[in-house]
Amino acid sequence: MTLFGSVPANVVQSIRAFRVPDLQAEAVRLGQHFLYAHCGDAVTRQQVLADIAEAFHFPRHFGKNYDALADCLTSLVDKAGKQSGFLVVLEQLPNTPKFDREARETLLDVFRDAADFWADKKVAFRVFYSFQ
Repeated sequence: MTLFGSVPANVVQSIRAFRVPDLQAEAVRLGQHFLYAHCGDAVTRQQVLADIAEAFHFPRHFGKNYDALADCLTSLVDKAGKQSGFLVVLEQLPNTPKFDREARETLLDVFRDAADFWADKKVAFRVFYSFQ
């Protein structure tokens, strides 16, 4: 029995009723990568991207822009070989003048595109997020 019930294998959605420890345990149970970033101290796009890059152990040369994020979530990982799946948690995305609704949606669109990329490869890529 899976924790996700009717949650698709490739989705970006609000964390809602899920708890982070339960999601992490489910990733372990499924043998998937668990990627967690807490962005509660960030106020700008650059800070959010830096938090994600640090938490996900991106290469030092990560460009802290949406194109670099997309590359790190897709082709860079794909080149590393067969993947077992991903469970991503983006917690406390900011709601500030320098990271407004449009910035949040653009960030989530990058993750949606990554979910589509991995869906084409038949690899689970679930993203759960929360806002401050």
